[in-house]
Amino acid sequence: MASRMNVIAENRSARHDYEILQTFESGIVLLGHEVKSVKTRGMNLRGAYVRVTPRAAWLLGGHIAPYPPAGPLPSYDPGRSRKLLLKKRELAGLLSRIQQGLTIVPLKVYTRLGKIKVEIALARGKKKFEKRAQIKKREAERNIRESMKHKA
Repeated sequence: MASRMNVIAENRSARHDYEILQTFESGIVLLGHEVKSVKTRGMNLRGAYVRVTPRAAWLLGGHIAPYPPAGPLPSYDPGRSRKLLLKKRELAGLLSRIQQGLTIVPLKVYTRLGKIKVEIALARGKKKFEKRAQIKKREAERNIRESMKHKA
């Protein structure tokens, strides 16, 4: 079954700052006007992170802009914590891995079969020298591609 995936927001800095070890798909609990705002690309994951407790996982720091047609909402907080929907087994596994010194970061928000999903990743923070080495490797590969293109 081919499922259409429409990426809404992406946390590009996460792949630069962290080594991604494992990814998970989770649902997210949103209010009605938040759903409409997210589907019109009104979400930003920059600076967002995931906190896991024994009972639930929470997305913190994700920003969902107010949906203009909904009118002014007096007590709406665009940066509020939002609950992530994970299975108990996944939650327990993530909690044990966090205690080993790993972290959980949101990678992207997308729709699949009409539902809004969040891709989160179990990750290890990169050191500064690892980031520089990655940039140097990428530039070397780009130079090789360029030289091959000029030879052909």
